[in-house]
Amino acid sequence: MSKIKFLLDVVEDMRSLADSLQSLADAMTQGEPPKAEPIQKASPPPPKEPAVTLEQVRSVLAEKSHDGKTEAVRELLQKYGAPKLSAVDPKHYPALLKDAEVL
Repeated sequence: MSKIKFLLDVVEDMRSLADSLQSLADAMTQGEPPKAEPIQKASPPPPKEPAVTLEQVRSVLAEKSHDGKTEAVRELLQKYGAPKLSAVDPKHYPALLKDAEVL
C-alpha cells in the first residue's frame, strides 16, 4: 500500500469516527431532561417521641409501689392484661407510663 492510500484510509476512518461521535452527542442531548428548577429540600420529619423502655416504666411503678400504692399498681398491670410488668406488651408501655404517673 502506498503512503497516500494509507493516509486516505486513515482520513476515511477519522470521518467515520467523527460521524459516530456526532450521532452519540445528538442522542445524548435529545435524551437529556430539560433543566429543572432547583429542588427544594424537604422539611425534616417531626421529631418522634422517644420510645418508652421497660426500665422507665419499672422505675415509675416501683416508686408508686414504694409510696404505698402497690394495689393500684397491680390493678394497673391487670388493666393491660398482665400479672407482672415483664408480661406487658411493649406497645403498651407509653400508655402504662402515663397511667402510672397519674397514680
